[in-house]
Amino acid sequence: MLEQSFGQLPEAAGPFAGRRAHLAQIAQWVQQARASTAVRPTVVLLHGAAGSGRTSLAVRAARQLRDQFRGACVVDLRGAGAAPTPARDALLHLLNRLGAPRDQLLFRERQNQEQHLRRLAEQYQQHLTGVPVVIVLDDAVDAERVRPLVPARSESLVLVTAREPFDLDVPGAVVHRLEVGPLDVDGAFELLGEAADAAGTATPRPEQADRLRELCAGLPFALRLAGSGLSGHGGANGLVADIEVFGPRDPVDRVLALRYHDQPEPGRQLLRRLALAGRASFGAAAAAALIGTDEHEAGRRLAELAAAGLLEHVRGSRYRPHDLVRAFARERLLDEEDPAERAAAQERLIRSYADLADTVIRLVEGRTSTRAGRFAHHGFASLEQALRWLDEESSFITAALRDTEGVDQTAVQALLGALCDYCLLRGDLYRLGEISELAQAQSAGGREAADRDASPLVRSVQWRTGIAARQLGELDRSKSTLTAVVDLYFEAQHPSGAARTLNSLGITLHHQGNLPEAEAKLREALEIQGAPGLEEDRAWTLHALAAVLRDLGRIGPARELLLASIDLHRANESVQGEAWAHLQLGQVYLAVGRVDDGEAELRAAGRAHALARDPRGTAWTLTEQARARLMRGQAREAARDLDAAVQRHRASEDARGEAWTLYHLGQALEECGDGDASLRALERARSMFSRMRDQYGLACARHHSARVTRDLRAVRTGNLRNSGFARQLLQDARQDFRRIGVPHGEGWSCVELAVIDAGNGRLLEAYRLLDEAVEVFGGLGDRRGLDWAVFLRATVLPLLPPDPAAPDGAGKARADLRTVLSGEYPQRDPDLTEYAEGYATLLDRGSIVPGSPWEAWRLGMTPGRGARMVLGVSL
Repeated sequence: MLEQSFGQLPEAAGPFAGRRAHLAQIAQWVQQARASTAVRPTVVLLHGAAGSGRTSLAVRAARQLRDQFRGACVVDLRGAGAAPTPARDALLHLLNRLGAPRDQLLFRERQNQEQHLRRLAEQYQQHLTGVPVVIVLDDAVDAERVRPLVPARSESLVLVTAREPFDLDVPGAVVHRLEVGPLDVDGAFELLGEAADAAGTATPRPEQADRLRELCAGLPFALRLAGSGLSGHGGANGLVADIEVFGPRDPVDRVLALRYHDQPEPGRQLLRRLALAGRASFGAAAAAALIGTDEHEAGRRLAELAAAGLLEHVRGSRYRPHDLVRAFARERLLDEEDPAERAAAQERLIRSYADLADTVIRLVEGRTSTRAGRFAHHGFASLEQALRWLDEESSFITAALRDTEGVDQTAVQALLGALCDYCLLRGDLYRLGEISELAQAQSAGGREAADRDASPLVRSVQWRTGIAARQLGELDRSKSTLTAVVDLYFEAQHPSGAARTLNSLGITLHHQGNLPEAEAKLREALEIQGAPGLEEDRAWTLHALAAVLRDLGRIGPARELLLASIDLHRANESVQGEAWAHLQLGQVYLAVGRVDDGEAELRAAGRAHALARDPRGTAWTLTEQARARLMRGQAREAARDLDAAVQRHRASEDARGEAWTLYHLGQALEECGDGDASLRALERARSMFSRMRDQYGLACARHHSARVTRDLRAVRTGNLRNSGFARQLLQDARQDFRRIGVPHGEGWSCVELAVIDAGNGRLLEAYRLLDEAVEVFGGLGDRRGLDWAVFLRATVLPLLPPDPAAPDGAGKARADLRTVLSGEYPQRDPDLTEYAEGYATLLDRGSIVPGSPWEAWRLGMTPGRGARMVLGVSL
């Protein structure tokens, strides 16, 4: 994220002259700070008049010094404007750009802003401790707004731009001042020469350049703007004469007026209306909507305005007006267009973007109820092109949504909803937090708090915020948010919204390991989604329910639900829905040992996730593909792939994905023979599951951590007698599995506990545990687990003291072994056949008699890691 932050800087394009000494001075100050033994930031206050090129200088310095810093960020403080950037928003922007953890970017407390600001400042300072970055604080007016944004414990460079100098005392920092004044004659001549070359006209003579410099007050912005008009005004003399026509007024305003009137009316109209678009960059789609034309024509007009110096090129096909141009355009807009025209242009912009953004998300999600009836012709050649468009436009859309007075609120709601879905797809929780605040502001309008919370806009955003909280691993927060939204939808008599939120709540409950309640919520959603028009919503709920049934061990019904879900996703053109359903079907096949079928489904999931550009889904697919390799016996390759998948989950801030991948990594490392590394990975997974309060994940991690702990100590001591801690973990896992209704996990916990008890001479306790396991596996229909429990019971029976009232232990053991050896089924453990035959031979020889020690563990006849990873159930 830090490295990528340099790519977010504006491009340093266009003429640049007269500031090389400034760049050299900044570089020298950085070198001096690095030569010092103290770790402290360097702060440079660049002060000069509006249009003097302070921001361009700062951005060029950041790019030029890139090799000495790990990241960069520009923050527009808007100090000279009517609405300066609050310190909280500036910190959130910096944390987002510089790769901080996501939770503070999403959950923005409104009740206690001061406490939230203090926590953000602490997090910001902690995040950048020892991390040198370049920060450009643009348009500052006082030290109070600057100080909290200076990383105090790193060798960072902070470039502060301001129109007027001010006292900037930053404790612990080295502070310098550098005036960015008017260009001298040589600087102006060089800049105008570059502008003339770009325009294909003759370079002004020195005396002409000096006169232009006087008319433009030596300001680089005004000189560049004037220079772009050299060819259109017959050279330097004509340009000078035409500028003078506008009389004695502000130099920048005079040149802006000239270049504005140089444009045809469609160009002037576009420039005026770009003032409606806020401060974010924009492309042809926004321009087309503002002036009511097609994108080709709008793109041509944008290029003309950029060639005239009225727009700055940001990157790619994105533009942004200079602050001075924006202010001029707003004056012209208010003076030349009536309010109705302005509102119509703004509404056209919002509606156009709502249609386009909805279409992009529809291409990923399919025809869900949130997109019903909103599909227009989109003109995107591919899903990749559509998603790239939304990537570029998302910041502009957010900015445009800040001022929607007089715009139809249904269009605003549609655009906010599509943008929320985009944020979830991309994991952009910073912007989702922004949208949440926008939704609250949109709904505030003088209404009571209860009415605001019940508004369709707020309900929609809160629903998506609950989903984002789940992705972060904030499961309790997700549950409480979604539970409240379900109630709001029911109160509003909005059943489809209630069903969607019930689906999301069911998934959250599943992630918490509360499987019975998750199943109930998802079945409640399915009942509502039986209505016409909700087929794609139903498809998402079907595969969510299938995941719950899979973990409950009901594999056959889970497979049937997933096949139905895939058909519905395909019929409703949901790329992302198909991707997740294929992924879960792959998990179902792996659960019953059908590795070939599982890998085929996972390949289909991977292709669909790549098409949807879904980083979370791609990371999950990598995890499951590595599991398949592990099941094929390729432990080292699986461990390598799982380690890479951990990094993918971490990058996408998917705590649950990271925890489960660490869990599987622990098993792969165990298979590689690295027990210590295996235990570390499992303990990390156990800690994450505990922090998320995921009861199912915690139970699984406890179970396998106990196995590895037991086996490591047994290898070192040669027996199972030092297994007290492992036994306690298994007891806890057994109780967890029983409480959340996972018989498969409970049965295997009984088996592993029995191994410890039998190895410690507690044969009667081991026998009872194995009897319980037989009953559990039998009720589940898991023949593989049942055979293991029956076999281990057969190893214990002959050792028990004779009981006159019970059948002969050895005879009962022989009967159990015959049962184990009798049936064939696809998931049969091949090791178990060998063990059963060997133990039957020992019984026949009379080598095992009551009172003898239990030898199954010493003989290696106990279940290994892979034994419980496959369920012996029929599909």
